[in-house]
Amino acid sequence: MASHRASMKDLAKTLNLSVSTISRALSGNKQISEETRERVATLVKEMNFQPNRLASGLRKGRSGTLGVLVPHITGHFFPEAVHSISTEATKAGYRVMICESNEDEKQEKRNLELLLNSQVEGVLVSLANTTHDFRHFQAAQQQQVPLVFFDRVLEEPNISSVVLDDYQGAYQAVSHLIEQGCTRIAHITADPHLNVYRHRHRGYLDALTAHGIAFDEQLVHHCDMSIADGREAMHKLLALDTRPDAVFASKDTAAIGAMQVAKEHGLRIPDDLALATYSSEKLSMLVEPPLTSVDQQCAAVGKAAVRLLLDMMSEEIQPANARQIILMPSFIVRESSLQREA
Repeated sequence: MASHRASMKDLAKTLNLSVSTISRALSGNKQISEETRERVATLVKEMNFQPNRLASGLRKGRSGTLGVLVPHITGHFFPEAVHSISTEATKAGYRVMICESNEDEKQEKRNLELLLNSQVEGVLVSLANTTHDFRHFQAAQQQQVPLVFFDRVLEEPNISSVVLDDYQGAYQAVSHLIEQGCTRIAHITADPHLNVYRHRHRGYLDALTAHGIAFDEQLVHHCDMSIADGREAMHKLLALDTRPDAVFASKDTAAIGAMQVAKEHGLRIPDDLALATYSSEKLSMLVEPPLTSVDQQCAAVGKAAVRLLLDMMSEEIQPANARQIILMPSFIVRESSLQREA
């Protein structure tokens, strides 16, 4: 049988004191005599009393908890970003409550309701890839709960957000492939309704234009960016009358799938097919050859997001004063894209 957890009422009954007196004694209130405070402290140890800090915080108008709503905590980006968020929140005296949408809009809505009902003091959000209706986030705004989006964000003037410059990262990656002598550069990407993929595609297009290379729609493949999707995309690209000589993928997993199929067809990387990708998952360094990649700055994004949220909470920033923070990516050149001299 589970043992009874001591409550403040139990302390009060044992010492024949009021609950309010026990509460003030536990908080070190000087209006309570030292003798009484010592009696309470002794009984706390004897009964192994654990104060309900959440309830205490709510009575004071705060829970000491931040909500984090992300698509998933698999892969590399979100686990690293969430770890950074948790670390920074802990330093500031906050706990974090983490929810996954599993890339599902309905689950995202339910989780947001859960966080708000749990009285979190602020929410950090990265959108699910199926989210098209954003009205559920209005509930947080109506309740005046500070809201900060990161990575996958709502691009509206009254929304605070932290993103990487996805456009610049893609532009740099595609420009690098062109500088290596590539002229038919395929792009494996996802639904452009999400900001990250929309900006990466725009960077791809502008890099081609800037270097005088005509855009070929056949070279763009939209998918969910898994390894299997990357494989399917590469099969279709290799079936074209003129195959690509390079691939820029918007996510490492898709790039790895593409690499597998290219090797199965006897293509040498990077001699026959150069590869560059986005996100810098750890596994991008473990494949052979290692993948040239745009580093998403996972920890920096998470840290900037939680610092912005804490600033909003302390300064009570109104929606009209929302802030958008854009971090610069770093580009890591590895063997998958470096053309060897003949």
